[in-house]
Amino acid sequence: MPLDVALQDVVRLRKPHPCGGYEWTVVRLGADIGIVCNTCNHRVLLPRRDLEKRVKKFVFKAPRPTVTDLESK
Repeated sequence: MPLDVALQDVVRLRKPHPCGGYEWTVVRLGADIGIVCNTCNHRVLLPRRDLEKRVKKFVFKAPRPTVTDLESK
């Protein structure tokens, strides 16, 4: 089952970035997922499969649009 990732989610990875940061913000979705280190602002593109293996937990989940939100537009 694929990981439910949305823009602006903050994830904690299993291993630290060389700057010492563990938390990353999702900035791009697709086959590759773009993440930005919250400590040093370094941007990385990872294949979705690699990100699913590296995520330890979600620190913050951005609000997802509901069906009623989509119908009202």
